[in-house]
Amino acid sequence: MLEGQKIVIVLPAYNAARTLQQTPDAIPRQVVDEILLTDDASRDDTVALAKSLGIPTLVHDKNRGYGGNQKTCYRAALDRGADVVVMLHPDYQYSPRLAPAMASMIVSGEYDVVMGSRILGKGALAGGMPLYKYVANRGLTFVENILLGEKLSEYHTGYRAWSRAALETLPFDRCSDDFVFDNQIIAMAVAWNLRLGEISCPTRYFEEASSINFRRSVTYGLGVLDTAARYRLHRMGLLQSPLLEGSPG
Repeated sequence: MLEGQKIVIVLPAYNAARTLQQTPDAIPRQVVDEILLTDDASRDDTVALAKSLGIPTLVHDKNRGYGGNQKTCYRAALDRGADVVVMLHPDYQYSPRLAPAMASMIVSGEYDVVMGSRILGKGALAGGMPLYKYVANRGLTFVENILLGEKLSEYHTGYRAWSRAALETLPFDRCSDDFVFDNQIIAMAVAWNLRLGEISCPTRYFEEASSINFRRSVTYGLGVLDTAARYRLHRMGLLQSPLLEGSPG
């Protein structure tokens, strides 16, 4: 716990057996109360390995997609009484050692959402991020910052911390079950005037780490641009976005 607040780390997993053990092994347990894994109908030994490691595991009976997996993770963490929920990919691409720092930023009361940024500092390219992904990340983030009126270094990280109040406020069930979930929930956070913070996070790209292919990356990029454009049009009163219905202002 941190200042009496329960910290839960959620691991949205899909075919993560090759990297799963490294991730919980590196999580500092002094302040983390619980680790919870949701398996999205993996075809490998993810579930068996998670259970052998003593990690409470929820299993989808069919694949619900990356966004659908996160929805299960967040609901389960809230049901278990989490005050701070840290979402971490179990592919060991992000440093688990930063989880306490991210949770502390939430517990401080200064932030509602904290994201581990690969772009702050020199972590992305130094950690092996492919150049085309780096360029796409920077380009999409530039456009998103303009349309959403923010100054974030990136919107595409798989390392995020949320306050309980933030997750209870945002109607994240409206978000996609696919990868664009990540951007839609951040657009929601901006629309609901949540306080967003970032922390520099080194990253590791290696063969076993999960990654979407080029075709799905293009689909994701188009979804990101669509989300940002709809946010701006909604704010201008030119379009009613079901995603943002009921947001302040």
